Amino acid sequence: MDIRIGQGYDVHALAEGLRLVLCGVEIEHTKGCVAHSDGDVAIHALCDALLGALALGDIGKLFPDTDPKYKGIDSTKLLQIVLNLVRDKGYDISNLDITIAMQRPKLRPYIDQMRECLAGVLEIEVDRVSVKATTTERLGFEGREEGVSATAVALLIKD
Repeated sequence: MDIRIGQGYDVHALAEGLRLVLCGVEIEHTKGCVAHSDGDVAIHALCDALLGALALGDIGKLFPDTDPKYKGIDSTKLLQIVLNLVRDKGYDISNLDITIAMQRPKLRPYIDQMRECLAGVLEIEVDRVSVKATTTERLGFEGREEGVSATAVALLIKD
């Protein structure tokens, strides 16, 4: 059995009046991510984790923000493309773990929906998807509500 692990990290600034989308779920908030795509920082970190496990570079290499075809794109579509690369290499997703850091809003009410969305896109069981949220106790750019960050770890297996 071949096992690979990948780690991803992403950050986006927050600005008033933009949509906030995390793990494919729209979150009610006054601020959203400044980005070329829909700004789903959690899916971007997950894409980087999956790509990293396969040594295929990062999301910026695969989906450059200079390419107009990715302007405003739904990040679940990017994740589907990355999933196809994982499968093309003969791997399956064993499990993944995402942590989102932002001061507000509280994300607990959305976590189950986020897990279900990711499991659906990745065609895996929900119990293989972990999504956690944390504040930074008002420290750093997340704590000052200037931005949001996410880390992700993904374990891939090939029989």
